[in-house]
Amino acid sequence: MPALHLSQAALDDIVGHARRDAPHECCGLLVGKEDVIDRAVAARNDSESPLTRYRINPADHFAVIRALRGSDQRILGAYHSHPSTGASPSPTDTAQAWPAPFLYLIVSLKDEARPEIRAFGIADGSWRSVDLITGRRP
Repeated sequence: MPALHLSQAALDDIVGHARRDAPHECCGLLVGKEDVIDRAVAARNDSESPLTRYRINPADHFAVIRALRGSDQRILGAYHSHPSTGASPSPTDTAQAWPAPFLYLIVSLKDEARPEIRAFGIADGSWRSVDLITGRRP
């Protein structure tokens, strides 16, 4: 997967969502086109264990799909938080992942003052790190 551009607005929304929902995991969808994520759309976490897992609410997911109809944007992936662990995929993340080209972005609040954000794709059961470029696209 090539490097992806993440808008500053989307980055701020993801970190803000993670902080609001802590100590629970937050989740949402990444919207954009090609290699640019323009926005992050917060979703409800329907997991039975929201402290350690996430499951994007299906109604929220379908609402984003409907809102994107007729536009040149699409859902490129999902984001979720790890409130007390690092920004690496957990065994649960691996078990529930969809294969590439779906993108997974994880924000860690382990160090509250300096959130860590990493992106991944999965292929053949193995995670591959994806470079993120934040701010405006050149």
